[in-house]
Amino acid sequence: MNVYGMRAELGRDGSVKTWHMMKDGALTALCGHDLDAAAPLEHDSAWSHTKEPVCHTCGALYLRQVPYESMISG
Repeated sequence: MNVYGMRAELGRDGSVKTWHMMKDGALTALCGHDLDAAAPLEHDSAWSHTKEPVCHTCGALYLRQVPYESMISG
């Protein structure tokens, strides 16, 4: 079973620029973007509930990989 989570892409000032989705703690997002191991993390349930933007490509891939039932019951 895959475990998904979110990791931030940081801007030049160190603030969260965009949230990406990752699988099994990988440092490469579902979209292929390499992420910093020290960047903030969030649970995948925070997807679309952040004040910062989320990666559209990560979201599309995530929605195709995770069963819908787990998203509405979680």
